[in-house]
Amino acid sequence: MIGKIQAYIERHALLAGEAPVLVGVSGGADSVALLALLCRLGYACVVAHCNFHLRGDESERDEAFVRGLAERWQIPFYRVDFNTEEYARKNRLSIEMAARQLRYEWFENLRQELGCQAIAVAHHRDDNVETVLLNLFRGTGLSGLRGMRPRNGYVIRPLLGVSRQEIEAWLCGEGLSFVTDSTNCSDLFTRNFIRLRVLPLLESRQPSVKETIARSAEYLSGVEVIYRAAIDRARREVMPEEGRLLIDTLLCQAEPRTILFEILRDYGFSRAQVDQIFAVLEGESGRRFYSSTHQLVKDRGALLLAPLSVDQPDTVMIGRDFDRLDLPLPIEFCLMPNSPDLEIVKSLNVAYLDYGRLRGNLLLRHWQEGDWFIPFGMRGRKKLSDYFSDHKFSRLAKEEQWLLCDEESIVWVVGQRIDDRYRIKAETEMVLRINFYAR
Repeated sequence: MIGKIQAYIERHALLAGEAPVLVGVSGGADSVALLALLCRLGYACVVAHCNFHLRGDESERDEAFVRGLAERWQIPFYRVDFNTEEYARKNRLSIEMAARQLRYEWFENLRQELGCQAIAVAHHRDDNVETVLLNLFRGTGLSGLRGMRPRNGYVIRPLLGVSRQEIEAWLCGEGLSFVTDSTNCSDLFTRNFIRLRVLPLLESRQPSVKETIARSAEYLSGVEVIYRAAIDRARREVMPEEGRLLIDTLLCQAEPRTILFEILRDYGFSRAQVDQIFAVLEGESGRRFYSSTHQLVKDRGALLLAPLSVDQPDTVMIGRDFDRLDLPLPIEFCLMPNSPDLEIVKSLNVAYLDYGRLRGNLLLRHWQEGDWFIPFGMRGRKKLSDYFSDHKFSRLAKEEQWLLCDEESIVWVVGQRIDDRYRIKAETEMVLRINFYAR
């Protein structure tokens, strides 16, 4: 058993060097075996125990057992109390998910505090088989079918290659005791139902079903690596710039619907939403879809993604206070006298305005139907909608475009053109220079 675990650790490069290992120990058979095996392999271990206060006296019994074990084996011991039910209620989580979040957050904080190289947890092969079946029942992709990884960041699983039966047999042979969680005998929880009801039924037809599922999960873990590489390559082709998906390029891919889902899931869109989006790829522009964090707009030959704005006003009054720091876009004002030596930076992101032409207070706002201005260098007025069309603005770009206005007119289409009526002339006395620091 010891040699098998050492080989697994080396194969997956789970541990190296002399830095300590933080070991999550509940007191059950799996975690006791993990701690004992790592200690016998010569790793410097630190015991971490969570008391979730979910099982009354059993929770206190478990903590006392783990504390005593650490004292007998002369291993540093750390413990923490959690009000798991309150945390679950406040965060609208299941008890199982709440305990998981609390446990791993504390483990990581403790790992950093103590300088441990890894967090070792006691998941074994049977846990992995149960996870695969649980994910299959709920609906999953490759990431769910490959189950748990030997390493996930700093979390390692040295026992993933051995079964529950092997672990308990080894503990028995070594004369090592452990505690039993009484809730493991209840099939009210889905995972326990799989362990107590489903797997025995499958084993009655196929005795080696656990080994078969475990091998399949390991194989699919490798397949997922290849799959992710292919998705990343397709993502770079379909979305050469952030927030813009090229429809024609997408439709040329081998599995465009799958690729679209893999891209959009990162922006909070569900499988059902992606199916709806895919159905309108060749339809008219203007269709919109929303996730909890983003909006997507079909605009001609592209799908445009943008974060949902967070309480951003459509109009922001600036007045003549040019030192305001709470503006919705990064702009800077500088008032200076006009002179023949005035250096003009030729950039769409820098505007030079005749300060004396400005009427009343300045404000920033988004465009409205019917807006017009006289673009710099022209004499006649131009509708802003026509300007946007001429310069091939996308629907999202039009909605996000800011206008600097005085109390009479548009002064500057920010990052584009100023209104010709506000350009500086020989008789201009004061110049207002505005820098727009485009993101």
